[in-house]
Amino acid sequence: MSQQTQMETVIRYFDKWVTKFPTVEALAAATEEQVRAVWSGMGYYRRAEYMRKGAQYVVETHRKGSKSGPVALPRRYEELLKIPGVGPYTAAAIASVCYGEPVCAVDGNVVRVLSRLRGERDFDPKVPKNIKKSW
Repeated sequence: MSQQTQMETVIRYFDKWVTKFPTVEALAAATEEQVRAVWSGMGYYRRAEYMRKGAQYVVETHRKGSKSGPVALPRRYEELLKIPGVGPYTAAAIASVCYGEPVCAVDGNVVRVLSRLRGERDFDPKVPKNIKKSW
């Protein structure tokens, strides 16, 4: 949510979101329409749908024990990447910050710094091959 608007606005949406979907199971059980209704006004609706699909994946594949057992988010980078909507940056950030896995989260700023350190002029940090090189 905070990637697309001011934090003052995000707080209202976040509070509404966690009230409606307090657990990964609650989000996984929600319909697309319910998720869209809570997200309404934020834009980028695809992100909200990926969150729902990601929650469904986590509930289906990472429930411990019986069908009513607790759900645990994967802790490893490679496992986090399997969650719909989770890309390399998000997976690396979760794995490193939350679980101490030694992986780096490479964003546009990191790509720019690395290109300067390598002395590369006219290096476009948005070109996929350049991003891959920085990873």
